[in-house]
Amino acid sequence: MAVLRPFDKLPALNSAALLLVGTDEELQQKLAQEILREKKSFKISIHLATSLPLPSERDHLRPRIDLLVFMIDIKSKYSLKNVEDSLAYVDASFFLGKVYFLVTGVGRVNSCSVEMNAIWKLGEAYCSPVLFCELELDGVRVATAQRLLRILEICAGHVPGVSALSFGLLMKNSADY
Repeated sequence: MAVLRPFDKLPALNSAALLLVGTDEELQQKLAQEILREKKSFKISIHLATSLPLPSERDHLRPRIDLLVFMIDIKSKYSLKNVEDSLAYVDASFFLGKVYFLVTGVGRVNSCSVEMNAIWKLGEAYCSPVLFCELELDGVRVATAQRLLRILEICAGHVPGVSALSFGLLMKNSADY
C-alpha cells in the first residue's frame, strides 16, 4: 500500500484525473455524474474511493491523479476520522494546491456532528482550501461540479499562466475575508 504521489506518472495529453475520497458513496456517484455531464475541452477520468491507501495491485493501472478531493460529511464524525486517517497516505507534495476538502451537508447545521473548527484546523494544517456545499440539492451539486471541474482543469495544467499552487493559495486567502 503505497503513498499517493502527484508527480510519479507523466500527465496524459488533454486529460485530467480526479480522485474523490469519502464515506458517502452515493453522494460521490452523484457528484461524479454531474461533473461528467458538464461541457469540457479535455478528457476526464474520475475515481472514487472510500479511504486511502488505494489497493496496490491497481497502481499500474491508475493514471496520474491531478486533483484529490476529500469529502467530509458534516453529519458524521466517522467521515472526518476517515479523512484524517487517509491523509497519512498522501505525499506532502500533493498539498501544493492539489488537495481540497469538500464539506457536505452544510444546509443542515442543526444535525451537525463535526465541529466547524475541526474542519478549519484540518484545512490550515494541510494548507488546503475547504469548500462547503449541500450536494443533496441539484442546483448546488451542479455549481459544485462546475467549480471542481475548473479547479481540476487548473490542477492538470490546462490553464496557461495559472498553477495549482497559486490558485490554491488564492482559494485559501479568499476564505480569510
